[in-house]
Amino acid sequence: MNILAIGDVVGSVGCKFLRAHLPNLKKIKQIDLVIANGENSADGNGITPASAEYLFSSGVDVITTGNHAFRRRESYDMFDETEYLLRPANFPSGTPGHGLCIVDKGRIRVAVINLMGVVYLENLDCPFATADRLLKTEDLPRIVLVDFHAEATGEKGALGYYLDGRVSALFGTHTHVQTADERILPAGTAFLTDLGMTGPIESVLGVQPELVIRKSMTKMPVRFDLASGDCHMDGAIFSVDEKTGHTLSVERISIC
Repeated sequence: MNILAIGDVVGSVGCKFLRAHLPNLKKIKQIDLVIANGENSADGNGITPASAEYLFSSGVDVITTGNHAFRRRESYDMFDETEYLLRPANFPSGTPGHGLCIVDKGRIRVAVINLMGVVYLENLDCPFATADRLLKTEDLPRIVLVDFHAEATGEKGALGYYLDGRVSALFGTHTHVQTADERILPAGTAFLTDLGMTGPIESVLGVQPELVIRKSMTKMPVRFDLASGDCHMDGAIFSVDEKTGHTLSVERISIC
């Protein structure tokens, strides 16, 4: 089974670029399932019902999020109502939405888990303990993918090794910078520190560079407007053995 995971989609420009290139990529690479992080898919940050629906209608099967999941109030009900839209599972009890979904593709079922790191981010429940709890879910499929939305590379690597052999793949999101460390860990779990970003090339994490420079130099509040122009779509393709749930190969991609 070939599973495509796409790095943080930034704004409407990133959504449009994904829609333009995803269908052909799915055909060429024979993709069976698409996961995309959409926590920045709305212009001005966060995710809205409109941006989520745009990603789903573009061919994304599961949308994951992170620390900006609830930036837009109009999304709260959407998280409760939409089965394949996830927020980090280690948010407090009572938070809208859920952090685990199971996709039934007919011949095979796939679980997707969304977790968030706690180093340099919110003080959420321990992602390691949360993963342990979710992996005890009754009738969990053999194939399990984890989007770990985290800042610290060490925390991402540690969770990857902690879950090695218990999940099919763990990939990081959040930093918007694709790392070149894709590999299969000793017990069969694929790992990549960060998938990267889908959005403007000439930008600082999707934002107009001059705005980030101004903020860095003046320390004054600056509205971070998104950049425009040519885009790229970063991600990775995981080829997973349907019988064992172990990953056979991982291919990092970046489309311009």
